[in-house]
Amino acid sequence: MDLDLSSIAFLCVTAFAAGFVDAIAGGGGLLTIPALLLAGIPPVAAVATNKVQGTLSILSALVTYGRSGMVEWRAGLPMAIMSFAVGIIGALSVHILPKEAIAALIPALLMTVALYFGLVRGMGDADRKSRLSRMTFILLVVPPIAFYDGFLGPGAGSFYALALIALQGFGITRTTAMSKLLNGGSNAGSLLLFTLAGSVLWPLGLGMGVCSMLGAQIGSRLAIKQGARIIRPLIVLTCCALSVKMLADPANPVHAFVVNLEILR
Repeated sequence: MDLDLSSIAFLCVTAFAAGFVDAIAGGGGLLTIPALLLAGIPPVAAVATNKVQGTLSILSALVTYGRSGMVEWRAGLPMAIMSFAVGIIGALSVHILPKEAIAALIPALLMTVALYFGLVRGMGDADRKSRLSRMTFILLVVPPIAFYDGFLGPGAGSFYALALIALQGFGITRTTAMSKLLNGGSNAGSLLLFTLAGSVLWPLGLGMGVCSMLGAQIGSRLAIKQGARIIRPLIVLTCCALSVKMLADPANPVHAFVVNLEILR
């Protein structure tokens, strides 16, 4: 698909901003998927191509977090393997399950994440006692989030972060790093399936990926330096923005329900 230079420049700048936000709070797809659609990319190709830049952005941030000792590889790799496998299953289910029903539920879940990060006291960079065994977390908590990431995607990084803090007791900066590992697994799994299906626009995805990697480098370094002071408010802001965007979509059943109520009045 041919795009003019202005469209390519717009997408690359958007990818840079998405990489920055995603490295700290997740939700970079909130910026890139609408931008791809605005540029005239078909929906399936937009989602598939976004997985390229998203995976590269996560990889870039993960390298920085790993070098700073924020990633517990022994604990995280089994989680990432599980998220990779289930991410493939989620992507396979795109044409089977009703997206609309799941999309109606996601804003409520995102607002729950925002409220948790905004209101719970004592949340900082120090690790706390885990409330769930590692194996139970891998078997019961990682799969539904990874399935959602492969199936739909928006906000998956925030869901991983909430689960890691609430159930595994990680501090907020370490949680940001570990959530990238899990998010990267489910992203890579769905990307593999989209690649086999021939849905990815590789030149565009790789170009956006380079820009998102640069943004992710800046974002991850800022997160390591500032810690909870920047991560916590940005997660709250990102979750609220993503909730509003999804609810404002005319295709969302909640939006249609509210409109119908207004008509009945």
